[in-house]
Amino acid sequence: MAITISGDQALPGPPLSARLTPPQVWGIVLLTPYLLVFLAFVLYPVGYGLWLAREPASYVALYHDPIFARAAVNTLIFLVIGINIKMLIALFLSGFFAQQRPWIRWLSVIFILPWAVPSIPTILSVRFMLNPEWGVVNQLIFKFTGEDGPNWLNDPAVALAMAIGVHIWKSLPFWTLILLTGRLAISHDLYEASDVDGANWWQKFRYITWPSMQTLYVTCTLLSMIWTLGDFNSVYLLTGGGPADLTHVLSTLGIRYLRLDQLSLAMASIVCAMPFVLPLVYFMMKRLSR
Repeated sequence: MAITISGDQALPGPPLSARLTPPQVWGIVLLTPYLLVFLAFVLYPVGYGLWLAREPASYVALYHDPIFARAAVNTLIFLVIGINIKMLIALFLSGFFAQQRPWIRWLSVIFILPWAVPSIPTILSVRFMLNPEWGVVNQLIFKFTGEDGPNWLNDPAVALAMAIGVHIWKSLPFWTLILLTGRLAISHDLYEASDVDGANWWQKFRYITWPSMQTLYVTCTLLSMIWTLGDFNSVYLLTGGGPADLTHVLSTLGIRYLRLDQLSLAMASIVCAMPFVLPLVYFMMKRLSR
């Protein structure tokens, strides 16, 4: 029997728990802990960091800090030069490791070690090797030439180049494995047909390998740039931002401001990396959605 009420009054509907089925209730119950973790460890830290960087005076101070301008230029150099060199080397090394030879399997195990070992001992070991007084590199130079080796980390350009080299050496095995997987997914029948047609290695790469791996290569390059923006190990552990704070990138610059107890500047320097990150994320998601 329907119940009607005069005027603007209306009967309240059944409670939400009565409208939900038991599977839906259990779904909400099981999803709640994940939502709480997301709020506590993702949204809250990001929101708090943006709140700390809300003051316009922080960005004015960054603009007048010459170290920030140098860090922004170093970050751009790191991305444009370091990432592209790394991905090109990974592309051609993936072809080398795709060969079916027993000794290449053992070599690949050694090749992957720099990526598998934690960053702190590996990068610090490179820093010790480059020590101008007792480092093994200068010791070998003195043994074979009779002259003292250079102070590798005292020149800003050389120190930044060394940091880029360490980054390439540390992350190269990972991207080589990703591109190797892409190579192995290409049908071997295409290469057999090219052999019948008399194609050389460059023609095989140009007309078979590269068209098949182009999307994967570009996506990996964009993803590597996004990850590298947040990577401070290669610079911080090798040079510490020196000499004279001239090799800082944006990620290590934020650590520098934190050590100086300038929290608002640290958060502002990280927010300033967003113009680098957002276009990369946009283009990567656009390619993946195709």
